Amino acid sequence: MRRALILLPALLACGSASAHAMLERAEPRVGAVVSVAPTVLTLWFNEPVEPAFSAIEVQDAAGERVDRGKARVDPADPASMQIGLKPLAPGHYHVRWRALSADTHTTQGAFEFDVRP
Repeated sequence: MRRALILLPALLACGSASAHAMLERAEPRVGAVVSVAPTVLTLWFNEPVEPAFSAIEVQDAAGERVDRGKARVDPADPASMQIGLKPLAPGHYHVRWRALSADTHTTQGAFEFDVRP
């Protein structure tokens, strides 16, 4: 019994660590240099995310937002989230994201991409 009580916290910690929504890929890709400015940015996670508490923000090099507002989770693929983008000029762009998984764990991250003519 005592051994089971000692192992229980370790088992619970392992289970909860794998329950976070982690970014698997993005389009445009993390660190990409693209020649055609995207009109939409899409993120894919390893598990579904909660739309009401997940977000994406895209800024240009001057810190101005270039996204079109609220990100949306795809009902057909609840592990993907996208946001529309304003017309992007050649330059450097910074993406920040926050995702809340169904188990209420929040993850966040950032990456950059460039648009070059």
